[in-house]
Amino acid sequence: MDDIVKAALIKWPAVPHCCGWLGLDRNGHWYLRDAHAQASGAFTGAAGAASPASKGTRLQHEKLIAFIQRNYAADAAGQWYFQNGPQRVYVELEATPYIWRLQPDGCVLSHTGAVATVHKCLLDEAGWLYLLSDLGLGLVHSADMALAADAVQAGRWRPEAVGAAELPTLFGYVKSPHSRQDDRADRSSNGAADK
Repeated sequence: MDDIVKAALIKWPAVPHCCGWLGLDRNGHWYLRDAHAQASGAFTGAAGAASPASKGTRLQHEKLIAFIQRNYAADAAGQWYFQNGPQRVYVELEATPYIWRLQPDGCVLSHTGAVATVHKCLLDEAGWLYLLSDLGLGLVHSADMALAADAVQAGRWRPEAVGAAELPTLFGYVKSPHSRQDDRADRSSNGAADK
């Protein structure tokens, strides 16, 4: 975490969290989701992919992206966030907390640029390949499947079958903190109405 972020947390410890405004797609791209994008639906649709309207605007500014990636982490509940100064901005995940980029030399990098050590390889019913590493679970970028196939053929990875819907529960992450917050608000208002 950046020193400037740590200092802001000390100076303003009680800033409310933000949900729904930032998304990470299955290619490792960050999206800013303004009120219009949020009103257009969930970041991840029923088929598992974000709709163009609800996805928002892809971030292009390299320094902003680098700042987000340096300050990207998970809370104890498995919700991933970007610590923006004193404010925690929770991230909507299209797939997994990490997107892996495979290198020709066999190195595995996360979308944040961190080097990962692979412990397990998983393959879902749609043919998407996931790697469990020392950093956590991530989806292999679709452009890197030829390198992934080389790793499987060389015996470095042995894919195990997994259901895509099981992944968040099995590996302890939340795809949509915003939906989770909405669910809590609904339960709270229903409880108040019952009294």
